[in-house]
Amino acid sequence: MSRTLFETPVIKQLMQVIAWIFLLVTRFKIEGVPPRDRGYVLIAAPHTSNWDFPYMLAMAIKLRINVRWMGKASLFKGIWGPVMRYMGGIAIDRSKNTNMVQQMVDYYTLNPNTIVVIPPEGTRGKAARWKSGFYHIANGANVDIALGYLDFAKRKGGVIDVFTPAGDIDVDLPKIQGYYKDIVGARPENF
Repeated sequence: MSRTLFETPVIKQLMQVIAWIFLLVTRFKIEGVPPRDRGYVLIAAPHTSNWDFPYMLAMAIKLRINVRWMGKASLFKGIWGPVMRYMGGIAIDRSKNTNMVQQMVDYYTLNPNTIVVIPPEGTRGKAARWKSGFYHIANGANVDIALGYLDFAKRKGGVIDVFTPAGDIDVDLPKIQGYYKDIVGARPENF
């Protein structure tokens, strides 16, 4: 696995300062402690605005979490490919009828300490239901799910808890979603 932007020592220190200033200026507080022992899926909910990404990134940097994210393979072509990988991107081939979940399970097999951020809604807009990919990736890779959140009403975010999938999404998903019942996104109407 190649190094990302956040693993370069000088950049890491600079990003810590920038993240600290961003969170200070926006008056956002961090709560909770992410797992440290091995890789996991970090869900980021609610995902209701373009602002979610900079807040999530600033919090991940402050918590010293080296996050990765998934993007369609076309983002990784040409001169942007190395930049996207350096920023933590993982190319997902959606051009064929490939199994994204299996691609990520295979990625975890090769890179067991990976932390991948996945918004369970799959979109910033209003979603009728959460997509189940994050759950199936965690279950298939035998990793925990860290429950990341951003509460814009209380101006705080971080990790609520860590959830270990039991293999039954019909039982586990309502439990996971229960953690988010009182959390208010940047655009509450989209959650």
